[in-house]
Amino acid sequence: MSTEVTNAVQSYFAAIDGRHWDKVLSMMHTPFYLDYSSFGAGPGTDLSPGNVLDEWKLLLPGFDATHHQLSPLIIEENGNTATVRAYVTASHQISAAEGGDLWTVYGSYVLGLRKTDGKWRLSSNVFCFKFMTGNMELPAIAQSRAGSQTSTL
Repeated sequence: MSTEVTNAVQSYFAAIDGRHWDKVLSMMHTPFYLDYSSFGAGPGTDLSPGNVLDEWKLLLPGFDATHHQLSPLIIEENGNTATVRAYVTASHQISAAEGGDLWTVYGSYVLGLRKTDGKWRLSSNVFCFKFMTGNMELPAIAQSRAGSQTSTL
């Protein structure tokens, strides 16, 4: 049912923005295919959900807030699999940062989901970068801040 898929996708990104890592982990399928190559990362690859979160924890906690806004969700279900296409506006904020407190990335996602044990879990995330605005130094600041907040990952 499309409502279940919509709720899974929205809950997943809300959990990321809320830094609810255990919830995020429970919503990911193993393996998890991640492809941010359009944003300058290496080629897409299958990873364990834990490895994905380890990388995100090196950056995202360094922001005071993040907000992933997705719309519209275009959902194609096929039995126990689904593909969701959506535009994304990802806002990242650090209060009172020199040069501006906001960095925003625009693009779209192609998300894969699988239903296992009666629950929809994300199995892939392909990001298609369009453009970004704001303070381009915020990611480096956030990475430095996140590194000082975590002892081991």
